[in-house]
Amino acid sequence: MKRILMPMVLGLYVLLCHTGCESKKEEKEEATQFLVSSPLVKDTLITKEYVSQIHAISHIEIRALEKGYLQKIYVDEGQTVRKGQLMFQIMPAMYEAELQKAQAEASFAEIEYQNTKKLASGNVVSPNELAMAKAKLNKAKAEVSMAQVHLGFTQIKAPFDGIMDHFQVRLGSLVDEGDLLTTLSDNSKMWVYFNVPEAEYLDYKTNLKNDHTTKVKLEMANHQVFDYPGEVQTIEADFNNETGNIAFRATFPNPKGLLRHGETGNILMEVPMKNALLIPQKATFEVLDKKYVYVVGNDNKIKSREITVAAELPHIYVVQEGLSKDDRILLEGLRLVRENEKIHSKYVEPKSVLAQLNLYAE
Repeated sequence: MKRILMPMVLGLYVLLCHTGCESKKEEKEEATQFLVSSPLVKDTLITKEYVSQIHAISHIEIRALEKGYLQKIYVDEGQTVRKGQLMFQIMPAMYEAELQKAQAEASFAEIEYQNTKKLASGNVVSPNELAMAKAKLNKAKAEVSMAQVHLGFTQIKAPFDGIMDHFQVRLGSLVDEGDLLTTLSDNSKMWVYFNVPEAEYLDYKTNLKNDHTTKVKLEMANHQVFDYPGEVQTIEADFNNETGNIAFRATFPNPKGLLRHGETGNILMEVPMKNALLIPQKATFEVLDKKYVYVVGNDNKIKSREITVAAELPHIYVVQEGLSKDDRILLEGLRLVRENEKIHSKYVEPKSVLAQLNLYAE
């Protein structure tokens, strides 16, 4: 009886072990099943970055209009000044004396003219002498006006509301006509210049509607986006033959005075892109600053392929080169596979994949 039972027990044991191994093998195959998908072809908006220079809407040099000693300075560096506010005073004594001299000569010419006029009315002098006296009076009055202008030039006033820069001279300095005293900036609005390549310029002009202006944003040097958007209002006439770029100018309001003349930043401009190839960022990996994806072939073997990224969106890459819409790429488990390894895969529709990434596209 024991001899009969032993083979039966051994057979049952082998059958159970074989069944358990098959079950574990199936579980392992299910555990190593990878998700794959394809790039999604979709019209979208991408954000282009352009290095920019920030300029005040008015930035001028304040120079001396007359020669003399700098007698008074009524403002300070970095101070906000108002239009017409007195800024500098050049010693006016010499110009005051010239004005008094011109006024005295004008008074003398007036008396001489009146006397000549009386004589001419009695036919004592000829009309030509009266005309000469009149011309002499007019010349004297013109010299008075000129002396007043020169005296006025000793007072240097702000031509517009703005912010003072540092002083180039100090109190008591002897300044000559044309010497630089300081600079003045009107920062109420800022002009931001940036260069656009020829191909992107053509795309911009093609997509631009006649009744619309393009809104742009400004990323400042601290990588923060400026609170107020700007508008592209003008484009220069000519391309730079050396760089192949053309200069755009965007105008930004600056009510808080945060932006200053001479700053740098990046212009962020949204550009429409038709039939863009979109893939999840998580489906890529980097090697020596180059981006790759794993492409799954018809034989279910994976091979790495380098791609070129045209733009970056939240969780999304816009692929410029390296993929087609029919390629299948590995979505997850990139560190669990090796080159030319054959895998078990499950295909997921691209729309379903990107819908979970909060895609923003139009």
